[in-house]
Amino acid sequence: MPSVAEKTTLETLSSCFPLTFPVPTPTIHPALLTVDDIRREEDLLRNPSSFRAWWTAIQTTREAFDTELKAEWRANTISDESTQLLGPLATPLSRRSLQCLTYLYEAALAQFPGSFKLWKSYLQMRMSYVLGRLVQKKKAGGRKKFPEMKDALEEEREDAEEWEYGLNAVVGWDEWRALVATYERALMWLPKLPRLWLMYFTLFSHPMCPPVVSHTHARRTFDRALRTLPPSLHSRIWVRYLLWAEGKGGATTVSVYRRYLAIDPSVTEHYASILLSPADAAPRPLEAAKLLLSLARKAARGEYVSPEGRSPYQLLGDFIDVVERFSDEVGLDVHETVQSNEAYAKAEAQQNGSLEPTSVDGRLVRTAGPAVTVAAADGKPPPAYDEDEDPLSKRKLNIERIVRKDGLEVYKDQGGRLWTGLATYWIKRGEFDRASNTFEAGIASVLTVRDFTQIFDAYAKFSESLLSAMMENLQNPDEDEDEEDAKDTEQELDVKMKEFEALMERRQFLLNEVLLRRNPNDVQEWQKRVALWDKNDEKVAETYTKALETVHPRKATANFHRLYIDFAKFYEEGGASGLAEPDLGSARKILEKATKVNFKTVEDLAEIWCEWSEMELRHENYDEAIRVMQRAAAIPKNTKISYHDHSLSAQARLFKSLKLWSFYVDLEESIGTVESAKAVYDKILDLKIANAQIIINYAAFLEENQYWEDSFRIYERGTELFTFPISFEIWNIYLSKFVKRYGGSKLERARDLFEQALEKCPPTSCKPLFLMYGKLEEDHGLAKRAMSIYERATQTVADQDKFEMFTVYIAKATANYGLPAIRPIYERALEVLPDKQTAEMCLRFAALERKLGEIDRARAIYAHASQFCDPRVNPKFWAEWNSFEIETGSEDTFREMLRIKRSVQAQFNTEASYLAAQTLSTKRSNGASTEPTPPPSDPMAAAEQQASGAKGPAFVAATITTLPRPEGTEAGPTQQETNADEIHISDEEDL
Repeated sequence: MPSVAEKTTLETLSSCFPLTFPVPTPTIHPALLTVDDIRREEDLLRNPSSFRAWWTAIQTTREAFDTELKAEWRANTISDESTQLLGPLATPLSRRSLQCLTYLYEAALAQFPGSFKLWKSYLQMRMSYVLGRLVQKKKAGGRKKFPEMKDALEEEREDAEEWEYGLNAVVGWDEWRALVATYERALMWLPKLPRLWLMYFTLFSHPMCPPVVSHTHARRTFDRALRTLPPSLHSRIWVRYLLWAEGKGGATTVSVYRRYLAIDPSVTEHYASILLSPADAAPRPLEAAKLLLSLARKAARGEYVSPEGRSPYQLLGDFIDVVERFSDEVGLDVHETVQSNEAYAKAEAQQNGSLEPTSVDGRLVRTAGPAVTVAAADGKPPPAYDEDEDPLSKRKLNIERIVRKDGLEVYKDQGGRLWTGLATYWIKRGEFDRASNTFEAGIASVLTVRDFTQIFDAYAKFSESLLSAMMENLQNPDEDEDEEDAKDTEQELDVKMKEFEALMERRQFLLNEVLLRRNPNDVQEWQKRVALWDKNDEKVAETYTKALETVHPRKATANFHRLYIDFAKFYEEGGASGLAEPDLGSARKILEKATKVNFKTVEDLAEIWCEWSEMELRHENYDEAIRVMQRAAAIPKNTKISYHDHSLSAQARLFKSLKLWSFYVDLEESIGTVESAKAVYDKILDLKIANAQIIINYAAFLEENQYWEDSFRIYERGTELFTFPISFEIWNIYLSKFVKRYGGSKLERARDLFEQALEKCPPTSCKPLFLMYGKLEEDHGLAKRAMSIYERATQTVADQDKFEMFTVYIAKATANYGLPAIRPIYERALEVLPDKQTAEMCLRFAALERKLGEIDRARAIYAHASQFCDPRVNPKFWAEWNSFEIETGSEDTFREMLRIKRSVQAQFNTEASYLAAQTLSTKRSNGASTEPTPPPSDPMAAAEQQASGAKGPAFVAATITTLPRPEGTEAGPTQQETNADEIHISDEEDL
């Protein structure tokens, strides 16, 4: 109860009102006019129809009062209590200013009742005295196109007006009511202007607005605005309307939003979030769930696009989140779910079994039968009514059917989230057995490891929490619980514990089942499943049998044939544990069945036969092993079948499998006769499937059994079948075997073989054959023929082998003819070899001439080789020439050697670093002294000066003069640097 003082204060303040009703005039309130206002009134009486006169008078008066009010506020003469209750009308001056301005505005509006400018200014003035001071917000940019409703709501919420020091609704109720009446009069004159309506709506969101105005009157005003304004402007009204409804909450929010969703469903997601987290009322999860379910279904059909960019699956996920949070309010219980599922199943069965309607175009009159969907104007049938999508319906949802139909059947790759959501729903309802069955069903249906892991982890966590809750219940029993209930709880705990342990033990098997469901033709996963059973022979045999029945041979992954082989070994070895008796009969039946399977590759079928034969060998059934391979290698009448023709079965192409024949021939060599092995080898050659290794093995087998000529014929046959470079290996072995066998007894035949081999041999492979040929002539033939073969080799072999071939040729010629006879060979080598190898050959040639005493010829050879040798790259050559000149030369020859060395060095110095250094050295020498260069003091200095001033070398340049510089070498010395190799010789000294 308010005190007496408070009542007195309220009555005192309320007595100041109303201020503007009735409209203040000088007759009623003489204080409105002063002596200074007489001239203004006379001007207005003389020009009542001049809008400019009225507007000027109003603005002048308003500015004058604003100045006085600001001065009064700065003086701070107003009590805080009056400011809180009266706001802008707390002082007599402010109340007088309101009355005076109201008088002027009303008089002007009597002359111009249809002026929007005048009404807007008048209403803003009245609002500033009632609502308080408007807090201006900074806005960037100009006017934009009206956005989508979701964005418009956000923008309007951010740009909402804020007021300070408003008039209290209890004290100033009369003034609030007068302001509302003024707005009503303005809208009576200008009902089609949306700006006036928006300004009017501002009153309803003000925190001090009286409840009588801000509730029912506000709702009716919004409705009148929608009925009055054209539809193109409704969006601006709805923005304020929806925000106002959100502020009121409860049934008002629901009613307004339902009306708007009928024309624009784009804010359905926003509305659903409001229903789940209302401001002042209980949540409505059932309606929100139905709205989200409807959106998810429409988005899946392409009839709805989320303004927030959410996919159909994300919308369905939001629906599942609501179901998990409000399981009791949204979904049916177990009994109702079962009944609903049965009803849906019965309805679907009736629909599938019903007859088609006689007509749907209206030509025939239908008197019976099911309802027929009538097409709309656009040709599409209207959507059928679904009570699950009707937010007005109070019927709860069958969550299990919705998740299966709208989730699992559509989003097969998101089974983990959907199954866990459904199980969580049952957990929240306390239906733990139903939740466990849901987890089991999910694990038994998912196809990816990710979904399986998600479901299994949730299942394990649920089991652990259930066990912990039961254990806690046993430790802290209720007072009403007796001993029998405790025993029942212990027994149930034991059962749950065993189920949990069994679940953890089954994890590997469940994961394997997931992978096999995803790809039942995955051979590796079937082998893993066999390994999981370990020593359980019954389960292993069952798994093998199921795998062979399930896997499609043409779709299987790699090593499908290994399943048959391993299954046969399972019976051969007495089961997985090895404790049972070996069952060769069952193993043979499995392998026999495998030989009739159309594998993707012939090699898989060939390995089946080879493994079968090996099994017979392990059990010493040698004849049976031979018979198995004879069956496998049976040659059909038509041998022109292509091995790579995949349109034919693997059995039809098996006879051309080299793997099969290789095993067969090895078997014949091991336990068969020579004749039978030769017959197998001949069949391989006749089928034209032999490779070089088969040829070599056949010939080696004949050689081991003393069939020399037959082995040589096989080699010759192999050289005819294959070309180089494959035949090179056959020729190499053949010729070495022939020479080793006959030596010189069949020399002409050996020569013919070598000539035949060299005829088609490429230059890159003929060097070993030439060396073998030359060795044959040296050992058993003529030296002259051997030399001709070596000479021929130097002309035929590849460039990278010529240096080595010339080295061998020179060595052989030296041994046979002596040193003088090898000069022509050296000269020919210098013409043929590349520059880099020419330098090395020149050093050897010069050493030969020094041995023969030909000093001048050796010096000429050194001079010729110098053009290929950079002093920084080949210091060995220059050191050897330097020692040669010291030992055998004179001052002139030594000077010539130094001149050539400098010329060669300058020839090779073409790098940018050398040129830059040379330029810098020239600038320094020019800047240091401008005197002419003194004459050389000795002949050696003159030679050096002449060499440095020469324009080019004194010999014919090589074709390649720039050699790569080795890493770590410095650039060549400049002309000012001293030469480390230079030898200073005095004029008086004799060499």
